[in-house]
Amino acid sequence: MSAQPEFPISRFPVPSLEEMPEDIRARLLAVQEKAGFIPNVFLVLAHRPEEFRAFMAYHDALMDKPGPLTKAEREMIIVATSNANQCQYCVVAHGAILRIRAKNPLIADQVAINYRKADITPRQKAMLDFAMKVAFAAHDVGDADLATLAAHGFDQEDAWDIAAIAAFFGMSNRMANVTSMRPNAEFYTMGR
Repeated sequence: MSAQPEFPISRFPVPSLEEMPEDIRARLLAVQEKAGFIPNVFLVLAHRPEEFRAFMAYHDALMDKPGPLTKAEREMIIVATSNANQCQYCVVAHGAILRIRAKNPLIADQVAINYRKADITPRQKAMLDFAMKVAFAAHDVGDADLATLAAHGFDQEDAWDIAAIAAFFGMSNRMANVTSMRPNAEFYTMGR
């Protein structure tokens, strides 16, 4: 695969590493060191440094915290809701992460296409049902939804986490679509 994209990664200006504030540049170089490339989301969001910092702080608070939701389940939420939001970048990028975290080369495609038929547990299906309701009908969320989650072993804090991930990535999906963010070619083969 070519290191140079054939198409722009954003319809907005993308700063070079040299133009970025030192803290952002250091974070991107650390990601590059670990992953072997810089995901385009970092480059695109660096267009607005203050928003980049806020975005990444909330992302890290949601995705890196310990708790009953596994890292793979967090990624399932992103993949399912991102597909419903028609966000190519997030389905491709987080699909790669899901494949790696779940140690399953099929799961991301199954969850993205139709999580109801995916090889997931009833608990995970309930989690994704709730995430989808948050993503598209949050005004209809009620006590019955939390009771359904509780029947699958999720407490109120878990419900908050599921809702926060679905909501945060709804915003991320919309910005990725507006910027016309292009997935890195590397994501397509990761975890397969």
